[in-house]
Amino acid sequence: MDISQLGEFGLIERLAQLLGPGPSRLLVGIGDDAAVWEMDGQFLLLTTDTLMEEVHFLPHLHPWPDVGWKALAVNVSDIMAMGGVPEVALVSLALPPHADIAHVEAMYEGLRQCAATYDVAVAGGDVVRGERTSVSVAIVGRALLREGRPSLLRRDGAKPGHVVAVSGPLGDSAGGLRLLMAGIYPDHPLAQAHLRPRPPLSLGQAAAQRGIPCAIDVSDGLLQDLAQICRQSKVSITVWAHHIPISPHLREAFPQDALMLACTGGEDYSLVLIGPEEELAGLKGVASQLTIIGQVAEGEGVRLLDQEGRDITPPILGWDHLRPP
Repeated sequence: MDISQLGEFGLIERLAQLLGPGPSRLLVGIGDDAAVWEMDGQFLLLTTDTLMEEVHFLPHLHPWPDVGWKALAVNVSDIMAMGGVPEVALVSLALPPHADIAHVEAMYEGLRQCAATYDVAVAGGDVVRGERTSVSVAIVGRALLREGRPSLLRRDGAKPGHVVAVSGPLGDSAGGLRLLMAGIYPDHPLAQAHLRPRPPLSLGQAAAQRGIPCAIDVSDGLLQDLAQICRQSKVSITVWAHHIPISPHLREAFPQDALMLACTGGEDYSLVLIGPEEELAGLKGVASQLTIIGQVAEGEGVRLLDQEGRDITPPILGWDHLRPP
């Protein structure tokens, strides 16, 4: 068996089984947006992500400062999805020997801008030789406390009767990538959504402090990410297509494809929150665009229903790094 037969998520589950549960101080391990480690009364959040040339970015389409911004932002998004505070980052670069130093410096300028925006310290890292450029960022953050215990958003906290809400419009990033590939200038709002995602960090923190039990960031596509919630929480989720927020820019640029871009496109780094409807309503002051889009029930898997109640779930729910093209 090769890894394409397992897929990204099947491989992660298999590796997690090989590693086992870990020591007691590891409160949350493989399978959530970040690991949680207890140390001297504090609860550290740890996460890492990699952007690789020709997989996550194309140098002729993605300006180097935006590559740097995004490399850090996607990690901030993971901390957001746990309800925590990002603190310090380490950056590892793989560079071909012919890499232009001006490009590397431009990438670091974008990374610096993102770090300043989210108050993250970049403390070091590593540089190695590679065939293509890649940038890996690891962030250490901390969980907020409630009565001495970590206040965490989790993927396994969804219960039947909960509702599903999303922090803002979906699909802009996927639409932006399409425009960039069609030669549209990067200043277009959709292109900017793809190049410089802005995770709503304060909303994640407010949700955790309010006791919202479940969350995930939209990285692999709304339906794919909700399928992760279903697996972790052992529930089913119904999404109402006509409730999904879609921006006017996306509807104008891709009127026929806007819904599927919103459902499967990914890389929006919006926040999905799942919990009691009355508790989510209390977050409207933090996120005015928070929109209820679905319902949790018993069962398994995610379904997308149209306004007439017909099942329109696409065969491919989102992005899987190891799925054959």
